[in-house]
Amino acid sequence: MPKKKPKEGMPQVHEDLQGFEMKINEFGQIITNTPIEKLNNFLNRNVDDKKLKDRDDLDGVKSAK
Repeated sequence: MPKKKPKEGMPQVHEDLQGFEMKINEFGQIITNTPIEKLNNFLNRNVDDKKLKDRDDLDGVKSAK
């Protein structure tokens, strides 16, 4: 099988995550240039949690789009 050619250029990302880079070092640790709190806040705003969407006892959970 032929090897896949690496893609050139930067991938398209959401404007709030411009400049976000993630690398995994030789020990398997994830290294990012963005604080985890900022990434978690972005995910909380933009991603619905499918495990929590049907619960009535939680306020503030966004409904499915």
